[in-house]
Amino acid sequence: MRIIAVGCEYTGVTTLLNELYKWGTERHLQFHMDDHFTIPDAFHLSEDEQQAMLTMLPALKERFQRFQIVYHIRLINLYEQILLGGFHIEEEVYGPRYYYPGLQVSDTRRYESEMPADTVLVHLHARAEVIRKRMQNAPHPHTLIHAEDIPDLLVKFDQQYRQSWIQRKISIDTSDLTPDELLDVFLQRVRGHLDPRDAPLLC
Repeated sequence: MRIIAVGCEYTGVTTLLNELYKWGTERHLQFHMDDHFTIPDAFHLSEDEQQAMLTMLPALKERFQRFQIVYHIRLINLYEQILLGGFHIEEEVYGPRYYYPGLQVSDTRRYESEMPADTVLVHLHARAEVIRKRMQNAPHPHTLIHAEDIPDLLVKFDQQYRQSWIQRKISIDTSDLTPDELLDVFLQRVRGHLDPRDAPLLC
């Protein structure tokens, strides 16, 4: 199961990946998981290292992000069971807006042409007022998005999802879902997109 989950911050991308990782572990299925494409990388780095990423010059951020996306294209071809959060589509939306204004992301669709055919793209979204409430009630240590940007970000993620060359796609509105419900909805909707080798996992 090769999964790329994308969506505006606070729509549940990390929640879904964590729940899916636990689900796999309970079934002796070991996913390779990378959910560290948002700057700063809170997945692997210390607080000091995160601060260093935040203050990195824009051109260096663009280069770093491009290099790590290319590296993970290798990984999505290497691992049959892999979970990627945000990845190249998040970079397309966030990069020019927050990391390196004035620069553009290149090769987004070409990255997709190099992915395995069984890759599944999962787009998570929620109503703008729900995202604002989540931001207020459970803020992330380094929230990236700005409240006034949310409507436009939702449009941009939807556009990238629709324009993606990845053939296997799922879109889920997480506005009214608990983490358990989100996992259940995902598992129901992914059934028709699984390779024969993965289908028995849902039996």
